[in-house]
Amino acid sequence: LLIHGTAAATHSWGGLLPMLAQRHTVVALDLPGHGFTSTPAPTDLCLPCMARGVGALMRELDMRPEIVVGHSAGAAILARMCLDHLIEPRLLISLSGALLPLRGFAGKWFSPAAKLMARNSFLPRFVANGAKKDPKGVQRLVDGTGSSLTPDAVDLYRLLISSPGHLAAALNMMANWDLEPLRDELPRLTPEVLLVAFDNDKTVPPEEAERAHRLMPKARVQIVRGYGHLGHEEAPQRIAELIFDAAGTDD
Repeated sequence: LLIHGTAAATHSWGGLLPMLAQRHTVVALDLPGHGFTSTPAPTDLCLPCMARGVGALMRELDMRPEIVVGHSAGAAILARMCLDHLIEPRLLISLSGALLPLRGFAGKWFSPAAKLMARNSFLPRFVANGAKKDPKGVQRLVDGTGSSLTPDAVDLYRLLISSPGHLAAALNMMANWDLEPLRDELPRLTPEVLLVAFDNDKTVPPEEAERAHRLMPKARVQIVRGYGHLGHEEAPQRIAELIFDAAGTDD
């Protein structure tokens, strides 16, 4: 089971998914409101809400994933699902996992700022229109993550950001996000946990994996060098090999 992060979509796994599918049955989904899915109520975009939504999809598909991989906020959703007994995987792999509350100035102002932006119904349309007119702006956003993507990959993000519904869902997700309960419960996670960090990640730096590791001493930390926050898009072959190795399905 693959879960993308905030403001991304299933396209984020485009390079990695076919490689994983050679050895596994793989399920990837667009989170509620993301991509071109229908827009849920803003209150349905909280962490427990999204965990329940993905859990309901797993029941509908009669899927019991053994290996779950989440990128950024997707890792938090998977951890919440495990803690709430919505899934019972044997292995959870966090790629640049945003598992803990932000620290310092960012932690103090992130949620209020996100709530303020989410309440402004004009903002998603304004930003979406700007993305259509200024492709370089999307390139700057990608560059700010520390990753280097191909022009085609950047165009996919521009297509997403050009959708007001997608932007509204991402903003409301950020506005409703509360990681403090998850932080307190992380030590109770029962699956094997692999915390993968990328050394050039400007969004969730490697220090965050070390912070999470202190709460989960039995987890493993692996630093992948040379890539940024979107390392799984930059180097899908490298990440596929990492997942196969962790899952015990390498050649």
